[in-house]
Amino acid sequence: MEPQSMPNAPLGFTLADWQAAYRNRISPAELIHALLDQLNPDDPAWITLASRSQLDEQLGALDRLLDAAGGQQEALPLFGVPFAIKDNIDAAGWPTTAACPAFAYRASEDAHVVARLRAAGAILIGKTNLDQFATGLVGTRSPYGAVPNSFNPDYVSGGSSSGSASVVARGLVPFALGTDTAGSGRVPAGFNNIVGLKPTKGWLSTTGLVPACRTLDCISAFALTVNDALAVANLAGGYDPSDAFSRSNPCSAKVGVPVAAKLAYPADPEFYGDTQNQTVYLQALEQLKAQGAELTPIDFSPFQTLAEQLYYGPWVAERTVALAGVAAEHIHPVVRGIVDKGHPYSACDAYGAEYLRAELARCIHEALAPFDALVVPTSPTIRTLAEMEQEPVLFNSQFGTYTNFTNLADLCALAVPAGFRTDGLPAGITFIAPAWRDQALAALGQRWQQALALPLGATGRPLPELAPLPQAPGSVRVAMVGAHLTGMPLNFQLTTRDAVWVEQTTTAPHYRLYALPGTVPPKPGLARMAEGAPIIVELWDVPQARFGEFVAEIPPPLGIGNVQLADGRWVKGFICEPYALEGARDITPFGGWRAFIAAQNAIPVKA
Repeated sequence: MEPQSMPNAPLGFTLADWQAAYRNRISPAELIHALLDQLNPDDPAWITLASRSQLDEQLGALDRLLDAAGGQQEALPLFGVPFAIKDNIDAAGWPTTAACPAFAYRASEDAHVVARLRAAGAILIGKTNLDQFATGLVGTRSPYGAVPNSFNPDYVSGGSSSGSASVVARGLVPFALGTDTAGSGRVPAGFNNIVGLKPTKGWLSTTGLVPACRTLDCISAFALTVNDALAVANLAGGYDPSDAFSRSNPCSAKVGVPVAAKLAYPADPEFYGDTQNQTVYLQALEQLKAQGAELTPIDFSPFQTLAEQLYYGPWVAERTVALAGVAAEHIHPVVRGIVDKGHPYSACDAYGAEYLRAELARCIHEALAPFDALVVPTSPTIRTLAEMEQEPVLFNSQFGTYTNFTNLADLCALAVPAGFRTDGLPAGITFIAPAWRDQALAALGQRWQQALALPLGATGRPLPELAPLPQAPGSVRVAMVGAHLTGMPLNFQLTTRDAVWVEQTTTAPHYRLYALPGTVPPKPGLARMAEGAPIIVELWDVPQARFGEFVAEIPPPLGIGNVQLADGRWVKGFICEPYALEGARDITPFGGWRAFIAAQNAIPVKA
């Protein structure tokens, strides 16, 4: 089949849209060049756009990747997908400026995350503007110009990842990388009606990143949907031995959130007089309750105290260290005023600050322990460009009220759209949880985004039906058939290990179910036979590091093996030693354990 023509640039595409286009035999060269023709190099969101030769070089590399994959596009999950990166992240052959022309250098290698995305088939189309040296939450502290809000140019876009958020919100690329030290991957998402994933520290390598605060820096992902943000993070993330702050997922954290989520929220949230943001947030809390969540107010003072340490204590000296080699005259005046504050602090001050951080972080983790997540306003307020000129530090600080503590406390966060104010500007909420619960936050965020069904960014395009999230890396999917089913006596062995219910389904039609005599509590045995029937099972995802604990509690004659489902999938599941089936009652006609127990207790089975 000949490639179809694509007369217009593919604006507002999600990852699924790009994948569908290529399945329809449109060529990457056609789409990518059409997109580049549409982009304006004078747009303040861009610092550098790809040249045609750079695009052609990447397209040639994509052809080689496809050949190595045997021509299977599915082997390259980002095949031909364009993306952008914040211009404090390296790309081989591209200049890195960190929004400081005097600092600029030409990178010899890709940042670790960029290399991983390109290996998945993605095409880098541009590098984006930022608050200089990633110092700010506003998007105005750049010699390349302020990046305006994508809904109203009189307002700020948020920063420091201003350009990355802007190009995603306007549909110029389906995803972009930002960074997040104090909220830079979340505030711009909230101000532009998009998703911002601030991953667990160390999941995405910072090799090839110009540091702001090395101990806190995270590379973040912006996208139009939660699905796309998580997909990008899963592809970009992974342990990197060249990054001293990289770490491996211990695979012990919960990977999902039940519909009846337990959510905490600040008892007395501060909005600095912004009643419009306050209204959107309060409406969001009511919507979460309507979706089945249980909300509990908590004391927010430890979070606020920790947030204040980032700029009003010795931690600011880490930014001073990062810019030690940059001449003062080349630094934006507001940025220079911030980093200069680090000079008076001593080593003794730094240790004292670390002790305080550890104490507050412990308090925060204890406060969050009973909950699936904390839900906060992404920002308590928004300001115009003119207002920021009058109060550049104070208003910036207000934007960080619900973000600055996150990295200091080793938390992950997901910023999602929450609705629109009466003036037409978007406002967002952020879900926050302990490290390595990124997948769980994504599950919560996806349900939220699908329920609200807000338009995608500033594109006006409707939110598509979101596909189910894939099984979380670091989890084991297990089919439960008897006493571990929801509401059954041993279900607690799953829930206390942070296992998450996925779905109810059936086995392939090759199984028989038996009631095992003398088991306490009563248990069934599942056996694959030449002749059988579909048996109802529940699928649960168990954190990999907790799976061994779970299996250790399984008594004979039961064990864990492989079970085939009706749709052909194979998962781990309960099996039974053949000797125990001799004389056991065959209860296959009931179709599942729950129906059998109901019949034994003379309780009607609910439809």
